[in-house]
Amino acid sequence: MPRNDFRDISGILLLDKPPGLSSNQALQRVRHLFRASKAGHTGSLDPLATGLLPVCFGEATKIAGFLLGSRKAYDAEVRLGVTTTTDDAEGEVVATRPVPEIDDAGIEAALATLRGRIIQTPPVYSAIKQGGVALYKRARRGEDVQVPQREVDVDRLDLIERTGERLRLHVECGSGTYVRSLARDLGERIGCGAHLTALRRQWVDPFRKPAMWTLDQLRARAEGGGVAALDTLLLPLEQGLEALPALTVTDEQAARLEQGKPLLQTAMGETALCRALDDRGRLVALVRIDAAGEARVRRGFHRAVVA
Repeated sequence: MPRNDFRDISGILLLDKPPGLSSNQALQRVRHLFRASKAGHTGSLDPLATGLLPVCFGEATKIAGFLLGSRKAYDAEVRLGVTTTTDDAEGEVVATRPVPEIDDAGIEAALATLRGRIIQTPPVYSAIKQGGVALYKRARRGEDVQVPQREVDVDRLDLIERTGERLRLHVECGSGTYVRSLARDLGERIGCGAHLTALRRQWVDPFRKPAMWTLDQLRARAEGGGVAALDTLLLPLEQGLEALPALTVTDEQAARLEQGKPLLQTAMGETALCRALDDRGRLVALVRIDAAGEARVRRGFHRAVVA
Protein backbone atom coordinates (compact mmCIF):
# COMPACT_ATOMS: atom_id res chain seq x y z
CA MET A 1 0.00 0.00 0.00
CA PRO A 2 1.49 3.39 -0.94
CA ARG A 3 2.55 5.51 2.01
CA ASN A 4 0.22 8.34 0.99
CA ASP A 5 -2.74 5.99 1.42
CA PHE A 6 -2.15 5.96 5.18
CA ARG A 7 -3.95 8.50 7.34
CA ASP A 8 -3.74 10.18 10.71
CA ILE A 9 -6.27 8.68 13.11
CA SER A 10 -6.34 8.44 16.88
CA GLY A 11 -7.94 6.01 19.28
CA ILE A 12 -7.66 2.56 20.83
CA LEU A 13 -8.77 -0.74 19.31
CA LEU A 14 -9.21 -3.77 21.57
CA LEU A 15 -7.90 -6.56 19.37
CA ASP A 16 -8.52 -10.25 20.06
CA LYS A 17 -5.11 -11.53 18.93
CA PRO A 18 -5.18 -14.90 17.16
CA PRO A 19 -2.69 -17.69 17.87
CA GLY A 20 0.35 -18.06 15.64
CA LEU A 21 1.11 -14.36 15.19
CA SER A 22 3.53 -12.22 17.13
CA SER A 23 2.09 -9.06 18.65
CA ASN A 24 3.90 -6.98 16.03
CA GLN A 25 2.56 -9.10 13.16
CA ALA A 26 -0.98 -8.68 14.50
CA LEU A 27 -0.39 -4.94 14.93
CA GLN A 28 0.77 -4.52 11.33
CA ARG A 29 -2.28 -6.34 9.96
CA VAL A 30 -4.59 -4.09 11.97
CA ARG A 31 -2.64 -1.00 10.97
CA HIS A 32 -3.01 -1.82 7.28
CA LEU A 33 -6.73 -2.51 7.63
CA PHE A 34 -7.21 0.90 9.27
CA ARG A 35 -4.64 2.53 6.93
CA ALA A 36 -3.19 4.17 10.02
CA SER A 37 0.05 6.13 9.69
CA LYS A 38 1.05 5.57 13.32
CA ALA A 39 0.24 2.61 15.58
CA GLY A 40 1.63 0.67 18.52
CA HIS A 41 0.51 -2.03 20.93
CA THR A 42 0.64 -2.34 24.70
CA GLY A 43 2.02 -5.43 26.36
CA SER A 44 3.29 -8.12 23.99
CA LEU A 45 1.67 -11.53 23.74
CA ASP A 46 3.67 -14.57 22.65
CA PRO A 47 2.65 -16.14 19.29
CA LEU A 48 1.01 -19.02 21.19
CA ALA A 49 -1.20 -16.62 23.18
CA THR A 50 -4.58 -15.16 22.25
CA GLY A 51 -6.79 -12.46 23.69
CA LEU A 52 -6.71 -8.79 24.48
CA LEU A 53 -4.03 -6.71 22.76
CA PRO A 54 -4.83 -2.98 22.95
CA VAL A 55 -3.72 -1.29 19.72
CA CYS A 56 -3.10 2.44 19.94
CA PHE A 57 -3.33 4.76 16.92
CA GLY A 58 -1.99 8.29 16.53
CA GLU A 59 -2.16 10.34 19.71
CA ALA A 60 -3.09 7.22 21.67
CA THR A 61 0.43 5.84 21.10
CA LYS A 62 1.56 8.43 23.65
CA ILE A 63 -0.20 6.52 26.43
CA ALA A 64 1.02 3.04 25.38
CA GLY A 65 3.81 3.19 27.95
CA PHE A 66 1.36 3.93 30.74
CA LEU A 67 -0.80 0.93 29.79
CA LEU A 68 2.22 -1.39 29.71
CA GLY A 69 2.44 -1.36 33.49
CA SER A 70 -1.21 -2.19 34.01
CA ARG A 71 -2.58 -5.22 35.81
CA LYS A 72 -3.59 -8.09 33.53
CA ALA A 73 -5.64 -11.30 33.74
CA TYR A 74 -5.14 -14.59 31.90
CA ASP A 75 -6.61 -18.05 31.49
CA ALA A 76 -3.70 -20.49 31.26
CA GLU A 77 -3.45 -24.20 30.48
CA VAL A 78 -0.51 -26.12 31.93
CA ARG A 79 0.76 -29.61 31.11
CA LEU A 80 2.42 -31.36 34.03
CA GLY A 81 5.30 -33.79 33.57
CA VAL A 82 6.94 -32.23 30.51
CA THR A 83 9.46 -29.37 30.37
CA THR A 84 10.47 -27.51 27.19
CA THR A 85 13.21 -25.12 26.10
CA THR A 86 10.79 -22.19 25.94
CA ASP A 87 8.57 -23.16 28.91
CA ASP A 88 5.64 -23.42 26.50
CA ALA A 89 4.36 -25.71 23.76
CA GLU A 90 6.41 -23.97 21.05
CA GLY A 91 9.71 -25.24 22.43
CA GLU A 92 11.49 -28.57 22.19
CA VAL A 93 10.92 -31.13 24.92
CA VAL A 94 13.78 -31.14 27.42
CA ALA A 95 12.57 -33.81 29.85
CA THR A 96 9.59 -35.99 30.66
CA ARG A 97 8.96 -37.01 34.26
CA PRO A 98 6.18 -38.96 35.98
CA VAL A 99 3.53 -36.82 37.66
CA PRO A 100 3.26 -37.69 41.35
CA GLU A 101 -0.08 -38.46 42.90
CA ILE A 102 -1.30 -35.11 44.13
CA ASP A 103 -4.75 -33.84 45.04
CA ASP A 104 -6.19 -30.36 44.62
CA ALA A 105 -5.02 -29.42 48.10
CA GLY A 106 -1.46 -30.29 47.14
CA ILE A 107 -1.71 -28.22 43.98
CA GLU A 108 -3.11 -25.33 46.01
CA ALA A 109 -0.13 -25.53 48.37
CA ALA A 110 2.20 -25.25 45.39
CA LEU A 111 0.23 -22.37 43.89
CA ALA A 112 0.33 -20.48 47.19
CA THR A 113 4.13 -20.20 46.97
CA LEU A 114 3.79 -18.36 43.65
CA ARG A 115 1.37 -15.66 44.82
CA GLY A 116 2.13 -12.18 46.06
CA ARG A 117 5.39 -10.34 45.41
CA ILE A 118 7.75 -13.06 44.20
CA ILE A 119 11.17 -13.43 42.64
CA GLN A 120 10.81 -14.81 39.12
CA THR A 121 13.31 -15.95 36.51
CA PRO A 122 11.98 -15.12 33.04
CA PRO A 123 12.27 -17.74 30.28
CA VAL A 124 15.58 -18.00 28.43
CA TYR A 125 13.60 -17.52 25.22
CA SER A 126 12.23 -14.06 25.98
CA ALA A 127 12.45 -10.58 24.51
CA ILE A 128 14.36 -9.19 27.49
CA LYS A 129 17.50 -7.51 26.22
CA GLN A 130 21.08 -7.81 27.42
CA GLY A 131 23.61 -5.57 25.76
CA GLY A 132 20.94 -4.51 23.29
CA VAL A 133 20.30 -8.09 22.14
CA ALA A 134 17.13 -10.06 23.00
CA LEU A 135 17.76 -13.15 25.12
CA TYR A 136 15.97 -15.42 22.66
CA LYS A 137 18.41 -14.37 19.94
CA ARG A 138 21.37 -15.22 22.17
CA ALA A 139 19.78 -18.57 23.05
CA ARG A 140 19.21 -19.43 19.38
CA ARG A 141 22.89 -18.71 18.71
CA GLY A 142 23.81 -21.26 21.35
CA GLU A 143 25.19 -18.71 23.80
CA ASP A 144 25.22 -19.41 27.53
CA VAL A 145 22.39 -17.10 28.60
CA GLN A 146 22.21 -15.90 32.20
CA VAL A 147 18.67 -14.67 32.81
CA PRO A 148 18.38 -11.93 35.45
CA GLN A 149 15.76 -12.50 38.13
CA ARG A 150 13.11 -9.87 38.82
CA GLU A 151 10.43 -9.08 41.36
CA VAL A 152 6.89 -9.42 40.02
CA ASP A 153 3.40 -9.26 41.50
CA VAL A 154 1.00 -12.18 41.22
CA ASP A 155 -2.34 -11.10 42.66
CA ARG A 156 -4.27 -14.27 41.84
CA LEU A 157 -3.20 -17.75 40.79
CA ASP A 158 -6.13 -20.12 41.07
CA LEU A 159 -6.83 -23.67 39.91
CA ILE A 160 -9.99 -23.60 37.80
CA GLU A 161 -10.05 -27.14 36.44
CA ARG A 162 -7.95 -30.29 36.39
CA THR A 163 -8.13 -32.99 33.73
CA GLY A 164 -5.52 -35.68 34.23
CA GLU A 165 -2.13 -34.06 33.84
CA ARG A 166 -3.53 -30.79 32.53
CA LEU A 167 -4.44 -27.82 34.69
CA ARG A 168 -6.43 -24.72 33.85
CA LEU A 169 -5.45 -21.67 35.87
CA HIS A 170 -6.71 -18.12 36.34
CA VAL A 171 -3.88 -15.60 36.69
CA GLU A 172 -3.97 -11.91 37.63
CA CYS A 173 -0.60 -10.23 37.70
CA GLY A 174 1.36 -7.04 37.31
CA SER A 175 3.71 -5.85 34.62
CA GLY A 176 6.69 -8.02 33.68
CA THR A 177 5.22 -11.30 34.91
CA TYR A 178 5.80 -14.31 32.66
CA VAL A 179 2.97 -16.85 32.86
CA ARG A 180 5.33 -19.33 31.19
CA SER A 181 7.63 -19.01 34.18
CA LEU A 182 4.71 -19.55 36.57
CA ALA A 183 3.86 -22.78 34.72
CA ARG A 184 7.49 -23.94 34.84
CA ASP A 185 7.91 -23.10 38.53
CA LEU A 186 4.61 -24.72 39.47
CA GLY A 187 5.79 -27.93 37.83
CA GLU A 188 9.04 -27.86 39.79
CA ARG A 189 7.20 -27.34 43.07
CA ILE A 190 4.99 -30.32 42.31
CA GLY A 191 8.11 -32.29 41.41
CA CYS A 192 7.51 -33.21 37.78
CA GLY A 193 8.11 -30.12 35.70
CA ALA A 194 5.51 -28.43 33.48
CA HIS A 195 5.04 -26.11 30.54
CA LEU A 196 2.38 -23.74 29.26
CA THR A 197 0.16 -25.18 26.51
CA ALA A 198 -2.33 -22.32 25.99
CA LEU A 199 -2.74 -18.75 27.18
CA ARG A 200 -5.54 -16.24 26.74
CA ARG A 201 -5.41 -12.69 28.06
CA GLN A 202 -8.84 -11.78 29.38
CA TRP A 203 -8.33 -8.15 30.34
CA VAL A 204 -5.84 -5.36 30.88
CA ASP A 205 -6.57 -2.44 33.18
CA PRO A 206 -8.59 -0.30 32.68
CA PHE A 207 -10.35 -2.53 30.11
CA ARG A 208 -11.85 -5.05 32.55
CA LYS A 209 -14.79 -6.05 30.31
CA PRO A 210 -13.35 -5.53 26.84
CA ALA A 211 -15.37 -5.74 23.64
CA MET A 212 -12.64 -7.34 21.53
CA TRP A 213 -12.51 -7.64 17.76
CA THR A 214 -10.88 -10.46 15.81
CA LEU A 215 -8.93 -9.92 12.59
CA ASP A 216 -11.67 -11.74 10.66
CA GLN A 217 -14.32 -9.42 12.09
CA LEU A 218 -12.22 -6.39 11.18
CA ARG A 219 -11.72 -7.64 7.62
CA ALA A 220 -15.45 -8.28 7.21
CA ARG A 221 -16.27 -4.82 8.52
CA ALA A 222 -13.72 -3.21 6.21
CA GLU A 223 -15.15 -5.07 3.20
CA GLY A 224 -18.66 -3.95 4.10
CA GLY A 225 -18.06 -0.33 4.98
CA GLY A 226 -14.42 0.58 4.48
CA VAL A 227 -12.32 2.47 7.00
CA ALA A 228 -15.32 4.53 8.09
CA ALA A 229 -16.90 1.35 9.48
CA LEU A 230 -13.66 0.44 11.23
CA ASP A 231 -13.32 3.87 12.81
CA THR A 232 -16.54 3.36 14.75
CA LEU A 233 -14.78 0.62 16.74
CA LEU A 234 -12.13 2.95 18.15
CA LEU A 235 -12.22 4.01 21.77
CA PRO A 236 -11.07 7.53 22.68
CA LEU A 237 -7.60 7.58 24.20
CA GLU A 238 -9.07 9.10 27.38
CA GLN A 239 -10.67 5.73 28.07
CA GLY A 240 -7.22 4.21 28.49
CA LEU A 241 -6.49 6.59 31.37
CA GLU A 242 -9.76 6.43 33.29
CA ALA A 243 -8.06 5.00 36.38
CA LEU A 244 -6.05 8.21 36.85
CA PRO A 245 -7.48 11.15 38.83
CA ALA A 246 -8.81 14.01 36.69
CA LEU A 247 -7.97 17.71 36.95
CA THR A 248 -10.33 20.00 35.00
CA VAL A 249 -8.62 23.11 33.66
CA THR A 250 -9.83 26.34 32.06
CA ASP A 251 -8.99 27.27 28.48
CA GLU A 252 -6.27 29.61 29.76
CA GLN A 253 -4.77 26.88 31.93
CA ALA A 254 -5.00 24.40 29.08
CA ALA A 255 -3.07 26.80 26.85
CA ARG A 256 -0.29 26.99 29.45
CA LEU A 257 -0.04 23.24 29.67
CA GLU A 258 0.01 22.92 25.88
CA GLN A 259 3.04 25.22 25.90
CA GLY A 260 4.72 22.95 28.45
CA LYS A 261 4.48 25.53 31.21
CA PRO A 262 3.81 24.50 34.84
CA LEU A 263 0.44 25.32 36.33
CA LEU A 264 -0.21 26.31 39.93
CA GLN A 265 -3.55 24.87 40.99
CA THR A 266 -5.44 24.27 44.23
CA ALA A 267 -8.02 21.70 43.14
CA MET A 268 -5.87 18.67 43.94
CA GLY A 269 -3.16 17.71 46.35
CA GLU A 270 0.13 16.03 45.55
CA THR A 271 -0.30 13.11 43.17
CA ALA A 272 2.00 10.93 41.12
CA LEU A 273 0.09 11.36 37.87
CA CYS A 274 -3.26 12.71 36.77
CA ARG A 275 -5.20 13.69 33.65
CA ALA A 276 -5.66 17.35 32.84
CA LEU A 277 -8.96 17.72 30.97
CA ASP A 278 -10.56 20.78 29.40
CA ASP A 279 -14.18 21.69 30.07
CA ARG A 280 -15.27 19.43 27.19
CA GLY A 281 -13.59 16.43 28.73
CA ARG A 282 -10.77 16.33 26.19
CA LEU A 283 -7.34 15.26 27.32
CA VAL A 284 -4.86 18.14 27.42
CA ALA A 285 -1.92 16.53 29.20
CA LEU A 286 -0.73 14.05 31.75
CA VAL A 287 0.70 15.98 34.68
CA ARG A 288 2.38 15.36 38.01
CA ILE A 289 1.38 17.57 40.93
CA ASP A 290 3.93 18.33 43.64
CA ALA A 291 3.37 19.16 47.30
CA ALA A 292 3.13 22.88 46.46
CA GLY A 293 0.26 22.25 44.04
CA GLU A 294 2.30 22.85 40.91
CA ALA A 295 1.32 20.68 37.95
CA ARG A 296 4.09 19.85 35.48
CA VAL A 297 3.47 18.29 32.08
CA ARG A 298 4.66 14.72 31.57
CA ARG A 299 2.95 14.21 28.23
CA GLY A 300 0.98 16.64 26.10
CA PHE A 301 -1.79 15.89 23.59
CA HIS A 302 -3.36 17.62 20.58
CA ARG A 303 -6.95 18.30 21.49
CA ALA A 304 -7.90 19.09 17.90
CA VAL A 305 -7.07 15.49 16.96
CA VAL A 306 -8.85 13.77 19.83
CA ALA A 307 -12.60 14.30 19.75
